[in-house]
Amino acid sequence: MHSTLRIALCGVGLEAYWEQFDGLKAQLEGYVRQVAQLLEQTDADVIPLGLVDTPGRAREAGRHCRASNADVLFLYVTTYALSNTVLPLVQRAGVPVIVLNLQPHAAIDYSAFNRLPDRTKMTGHWLAYCSACPVPEIANVFARALIPFHQVTGILGEEETWSQIRDWVAAAKVRAALSENRLGLLGHYYSGMLDVATDITQTCITFGMHTEILEVDELSDLRSDIQQDEISARVQIFRDHFDVQADCPESELNRAARTSVALDRFVERHDLQSLAYYYKGSGNEANEDTMSSIILGTSLLTARHIPVAGEYEVKNAVAMKIVDAFGAGGSFTEYYAIDFNDDIVMMGHDGPGHTAIAQGKTKVRPLAVYHGKMGRGLSVEMSVRYGPVTMLSIAEDHEHGFKLIVAQGACEEGPTLAIGNTNSRYRFPIGARGFVEKWNEQGPAHHCAVGIGHLAGRLEKLAKLLDLPFVQVC
Repeated sequence: MHSTLRIALCGVGLEAYWEQFDGLKAQLEGYVRQVAQLLEQTDADVIPLGLVDTPGRAREAGRHCRASNADVLFLYVTTYALSNTVLPLVQRAGVPVIVLNLQPHAAIDYSAFNRLPDRTKMTGHWLAYCSACPVPEIANVFARALIPFHQVTGILGEEETWSQIRDWVAAAKVRAALSENRLGLLGHYYSGMLDVATDITQTCITFGMHTEILEVDELSDLRSDIQQDEISARVQIFRDHFDVQADCPESELNRAARTSVALDRFVERHDLQSLAYYYKGSGNEANEDTMSSIILGTSLLTARHIPVAGEYEVKNAVAMKIVDAFGAGGSFTEYYAIDFNDDIVMMGHDGPGHTAIAQGKTKVRPLAVYHGKMGRGLSVEMSVRYGPVTMLSIAEDHEHGFKLIVAQGACEEGPTLAIGNTNSRYRFPIGARGFVEKWNEQGPAHHCAVGIGHLAGRLEKLAKLLDLPFVQVC
């Protein structure tokens, strides 16, 4: 399993220059080391491939990149380099490529250069600024070879440039996390929700993840073995983590605690990093007892970076995992009403919430009935933290399998329904009507993942690394 992103870093240049221009190679190697030092600050493992300047060295570097199990290749174009040097490197590397087209400074000091008495030295200095020159040649060959690539163009020490590179690193980390994601599928689809039905094979192909189809019976069996001391300890965790309301019966807290402990064992047994579940119920008392007491335990899992989606929403479990891997939460949500007076979209859902991104402490309330579902029990009530937010939906796309749909807005303070569900007020820059219509035009499922902060730039880079269409609604 990936614990740290592995970045291969390679500078490219032209061997013929080194004898002609004294000191140029050492200068460019210094720039490559500077990039390596900055990449290491992102908590990634950097695999140095050196300054590649011939097709033979390119083949060696490409094989080294593949053998090192790198997740992504940063190709730093330090000066002019032949495309026949770059192609064998990338072909053998077999990982996504980010082309760094970085000058050492914003512009050449023309007057200082023109005063140099030695024209050879002048050319040597100029070639250190020549990173932009071969990029069209490299891009042409990549396009003809059907090799996807991405670019960062800028200045070596500029913050804007490094912000872009950090975003690419963050996106690459999420792509790597998805490739290690084991998604548990517990139960079955909510009958009649055609938008939720998902091609699980295509999900594995697109995101590189694994799906494990699981039985409710197994969770119920684990639940039957939980001891009272474990239940009592978990009830205390509930009281520490949640704002447990006074009308919550102790018997319901104990029932939810038993299920929560069993869930932890279930997740550990199957090495799950995410979960989607739904259970309709058919008279099996043990299973109904298990699945009607699952919300507190699944909320704790979600807060521990094991996102859980209700209603067997496979696509949204993946969306939640993506948002959580960016460090932004990823809570299960849908819009259910519009406040036209305030131009606000009301969004929330029953079932688990991402309590780590809640505004204040999440309340626990008893519900006499779960609307549209069997059973009764304890549920969570929270608003997402006030401030900037991002919505992410993974929707079907006929050509690519899936696409990412994104909207940025803000979660605002104001009245919500105290109904024992997650519930928030969202404002969007295109207004409530504009958001709802433009979002619906993209054909998403009715659920999405909401996270704190504005993530569109990083999500767009992730879409590029996954070769998926990206649509930003606002």
